[in-house]
Amino acid sequence: MKITFDTEARTATLADGRTIDLFGPESFAELADLWVRLGWVRKYSYAFSWMGRPIIQLPDDMVRIQEAIYATKPDVIIETGVAHGGSLIYYASLFEALGHGRVIGIDIEIRPHNRAAIEAHAMKKRIELVVGGSTDAAVVSQVRGMIRPGERVMVILDSNHSKAHVAGELAAYAPLVTPGCHLLVQDGVMELVAGMPRTDADWNWNNPRSAIAEFLAEHPEFKAAKAARPFDESQNVPDCSHHPDGWLIRE
Repeated sequence: MKITFDTEARTATLADGRTIDLFGPESFAELADLWVRLGWVRKYSYAFSWMGRPIIQLPDDMVRIQEAIYATKPDVIIETGVAHGGSLIYYASLFEALGHGRVIGIDIEIRPHNRAAIEAHAMKKRIELVVGGSTDAAVVSQVRGMIRPGERVMVILDSNHSKAHVAGELAAYAPLVTPGCHLLVQDGVMELVAGMPRTDADWNWNNPRSAIAEFLAEHPEFKAAKAARPFDESQNVPDCSHHPDGWLIRE
């Protein structure tokens, strides 16, 4: 694919030969898509932290997530995948600002230095850790038992991103999502960056988006729902996200 941007002529020439306004919506969409792809290769999302812990999230996605949390006000967020703990601390800090809520983080392994940093953090009071495979029946049962009667639950899937594993997590945790709350499946961007550096050969099909499509076809109680934009004075700018098609809501 070849796209030519001419800042002097203020035009963009697309791969199909069309020449369009450099400052028009189509040019911006092309640039935004390219920025997300190149950002993945350059590990742009690894440049950020939250309250002292690496978060490995695009700031764009972080802002959308906080708006969803504020709008739906879950009591509990279940997140699969802990890594450095930055996301757990981010969600916990939002709950701290709201004055209620807790986060349950699940991972097959939490490295000692990461556990120590999470447990020493001021937001630990709103975080509970579960060690084990996220799709293991015993782990799913344990997490289900941690949900109190009447609590509103949001789920964020961010562990192993293979199609099969995401499908297993969807089957295990989607039933825990409260009607009116979100189920967020992260890193569907894998399909978009397939074939680029820092990717695997099978990412064109072995990715979260493939699992999401099959899940939605079989679960009419969930629908695709883009991250909310309660205030948007932009000129219809596209999302710059690592989670395309990842936003689902239970009706």
